[in-house]
Amino acid sequence: MDLHVRYEGDDDPDKCTARKLARFDLAALHRSDRATPYGVVLNPHAERALSPADAEIASEAALVALDCSWESAGEKRFSLPGEHRALPYLVAANPVNFGRPMRLTTVEAFAAALAILGEPDHAERVLAKFTWGETFLELNAEPLRRYADCEDSAAVVEVQQEYLDRE
Repeated sequence: MDLHVRYEGDDDPDKCTARKLARFDLAALHRSDRATPYGVVLNPHAERALSPADAEIASEAALVALDCSWESAGEKRFSLPGEHRALPYLVAANPVNFGRPMRLTTVEAFAAALAILGEPDHAERVLAKFTWGETFLELNAEPLRRYADCEDSAAVVEVQQEYLDRE
């Protein structure tokens, strides 16, 4: 599965997981919407949840993540081509947002999507470049397994609701 990033460059370059993925040729960075390929776009504002039903499109086209600061994420409007999907409830393992729900870095978003889409080995490969990468998979092992077992977006939302009800 090809990984692509719509890259804004508004985060601290030393902490930017997208840049690190690009340095290791694990993802391609794109500075404009037009340059970003069609695919499954991981968008926290999408109306549908990512599910295993999206695996075929992601495999044939691309898996695309948005990389911008959390402060500006709500303000920015991206017009990326593709099927926009939101990740379900997961907890961050990165040092900046450790333990906070839904505050994932780009690499955590990719790893979560890859695990849900049936590519757990690929998820481990992208996280291997980060000292806290394995922790992300450990913290989210149960929900990632349950989401990956879902048939479609509606089933993912049902499972997600169980985690939200615990909060």
